[in-house]
Amino acid sequence: MKMSVGQTVEIIYQDKTEKITQRKIEVHSIRDGRIRATCLTTNSPRVFLESSILSWQPTQEKRYA
Repeated sequence: MKMSVGQTVEIIYQDKTEKITQRKIEVHSIRDGRIRATCLTTNSPRVFLESSILSWQPTQEKRYA
């Protein structure tokens, strides 16, 4: 399964200082190994390197009637 634009996913990410964090992001674009997204954890725009994502999974968004 591939991550796709418009999808909301949870990621485990290792930054350049080797700190590991878990974040929920909304993907805006994927290009040249970079994922432009809104980090829903901090509510800010971010660029994530695909090579630094250790794990990811689609979120289970709850829909209410």
